[in-house]
Formats: sequence, C-alpha cells, structure tokens
Amino acid sequence: MSPRPTIGATLAVVAALGLAACTSGDDVAAEGPESIDSIGLMVQDMSNPFFSAMEKGAKEAAEEIGATVNTQDARLDLANQNTQIDAFIQQGVDLIVISAVDQDGIEPAIERAKQAGVIVIAVDTPAKGADAVIMTDAVEAGEKSCEYLFEQMGGEGKILIVDGTPIQTIIDRITGCENVMEDYPGIEVVGHQSSMNDRASGLAVTTDMLTATPDVQGIFGMNDPSALGAVLAVEQAGLSDQVIVTGVDGSPEGVEELERDGSPFVGTATQNPAEMVRQAVQVAEDIVNGEPPAETTILIPSELVTRDNVSEYPGW
Repeated sequence: MSPRPTIGATLAVVAALGLAACTSGDDVAAEGPESIDSIGLMVQDMSNPFFSAMEKGAKEAAEEIGATVNTQDARLDLANQNTQIDAFIQQGVDLIVISAVDQDGIEPAIERAKQAGVIVIAVDTPAKGADAVIMTDAVEAGEKSCEYLFEQMGGEGKILIVDGTPIQTIIDRITGCENVMEDYPGIEVVGHQSSMNDRASGLAVTTDMLTATPDVQGIFGMNDPSALGAVLAVEQAGLSDQVIVTGVDGSPEGVEELERDGSPFVGTATQNPAEMVRQAVQVAEDIVNGEPPAETTILIPSELVTRDNVSEYPGW
C-alpha cells in the first residue's frame, strides 16, 4: 500500500468535499492505513458509565497493538460528532470507532472519513457507511430482561416502559420486550414514555407515569440508568413493595443496585462495551491485513444478571 496522505493533502480532500453540495461519486478515495497506529473513539455521552467502559476497552486494545487513543464525547449532539470526525480526519487517524448519536445523520461525515482513507467501525448501534458494526444482540437483551420481569410478576399485571432516544439499539430492545409480551397475554402496558437514556430523565418520566397510573406491578427500563431512575421514582412513590424493575446493561451501578437489600431492581440483561471496542479494533486490523469480516454486523450475546447470580457476574 502507498503511504497515508499528508495532513495538508487530507485537508484538501475534506475542503473539496465540503464545497461540493453533491458529488458525482467519482471522487478517488485515499488508500487505507498500513497499520492501526492511532484510534479516534467517539462516544455518545461520557457521563454514562457505559461509555467510560468503552474507553477502557479502547485503551486496552490500543496498548496491545501499540496505538494511541483520542476519545471525544458528543454529549448526544450530532453536530458535535460531525465536527469530531472532521477533526480526526485532519489529525490523520487510522481508525475511527463511533457510537453514533444519529445513525443516518452521521453518514456524510463517515463518508468523508472513508474518502480520507480512515477505517470506520460502529459500536453499540449501527452507523450508515461504517465498514462494520459491533453491537449487543439488543433484541435478545430486551427479550431476556422482559421475560424475567414477566416471570417475576407471575405472568400478569400492568407495566410501564421507560424508553429512550430513537437509535437502533434502543428500538431493538423495545422490540425484544414486545416479542416476549406476545407470550404473556396477562401483561398490560399502561404507560410508555421516552427518557434521555439517563437516571434523571428516567426518574422524571417514571414519576409522571406513576402519578397517572400508580396501579402497576412492573417497569422495564431500556437501559440501566433509566431503570435506576425508575427505581428511585418507585421508592419516592412508596411503591417498593408493589413494583419491580428490570433494565439492560449489566452496569456497575446496576450490579450495586441488585446487591442492595430491598431494592425494586431485580434484573438486567448484559452488554459488554469494552469488548465491543476490542472487537472493533480487531476487525480494523483484519481489514488492514486484507481480511475484512464476512459479516459486517457482529452481535455480542446478552446474558441475564439477577439477585441470584450477580455474585458470579464479572461486570465491566
């Protein structure tokens, strides 16, 4: 392979692409890297421990291959991710690993990166234009979490769903829960609202739903932060003896809650954010070596963690 383009040449490519509102599709892309020496990690929201674990995995993977890592926090803003990708292009990174805020909206920026010879791997949720995506089997995670919730409810009762931002992985978890619901005709959804994927908004939307419909027996939170917000809402409403809650993530905070006596939180379906990034780096290495993945979507299985087996769970 020929050497990577200079920073000046890369900037020229970016500028040319930025000036063209529409391209003919005939632009000549720079050749990819000869090795992975620099990694740009793009996360949605570093205040979520999930993405801190992702950064940990990136640093571990980078150390193994002698690469550097630069982590950027989008703060759930697509405009930020666009700017961050352009900065990575200018820096001449070899690999961008991205958890996209908007899987469709980020496509033009990803195409700019690929034109500059950068490998782009999506993690946690798909991103259009990426060379591959490594993510939890989110449908399975939703199924496992809700199956356990419904079993613990005795197969009947009223539930609330604390949804999240409309990215594919969250949509898939809700789909998984709805799949299981087909086998439980005694389960009725009496409230379904979206959080911003964090504890504060999980608390707020659950409080609203419990105020409107306090006669519920279960809550499914589509991630652990929102589920733990729901737990707090349940406790503030004095319903700890009536309502149980499950989530998705297998996060350190979720584990602590499972270990806390008297908590309404009873289970969480796991994700492995560090492993997603480790696999992303390995896929990029394979691409450099002329061995792209046969399947561009790689799913990591989800496991159920409950009060009964939490002591055996290795965590993030």
